[in-house]
Amino acid sequence: MKIAIIGKGNVGTALGGGLTRAGHEIRYGHRDPKETVASAASWGDAIILAVPFAGVPAAANEIGRASDGKTLIDVTNALDSSLDLAVGFTTSGAEELQKLLPGAYVVKAFNTVFAQNQGSGSIGREQLTAFIAGDDPEALGTVTTLARDLGFDPVVVGGLHCARYLEPMAIMIIGMAFKENMGTKMGYKLIRG
Repeated sequence: MKIAIIGKGNVGTALGGGLTRAGHEIRYGHRDPKETVASAASWGDAIILAVPFAGVPAAANEIGRASDGKTLIDVTNALDSSLDLAVGFTTSGAEELQKLLPGAYVVKAFNTVFAQNQGSGSIGREQLTAFIAGDDPEALGTVTTLARDLGFDPVVVGGLHCARYLEPMAIMIIGMAFKENMGTKMGYKLIRG
């Protein structure tokens, strides 16, 4: 699959490396005029948005209609400058992104995993869970396949409104890592009995 990754920081490059190893073709879109957001978004069969939350509106503006009819994976975390939740339980960053790009099939995924583990879907020998929320069945299938290709145990948690719960999960693990000094060698794993 041709996957455009918008953002070339730790998250974008980790996902890009893992997806490349899984056999997917990657093109980045970011601030470099040789690798523009618009050109990458137009090229990709699917788009991963991996920019800081404050950069989402500008990135969405640059993506524009290039996302129409495509799966757009929102990896962003709705953080404010204090590492607290920027939007709350009546909406989510992913739902607001869907409003900005109404022709895209927005899916929330990979936001509850630290960048260092996104390329492998694991910590050591422990497989992590990729929690996935979205409204379009085909887009959910695409993201489930990509998560599995990366090494995750993919779990669809419900419609895009469930991003309202995934975003706080990310805030909690970020708080444990940095505010409680637990470090980033941890992640979520759903245990089934």
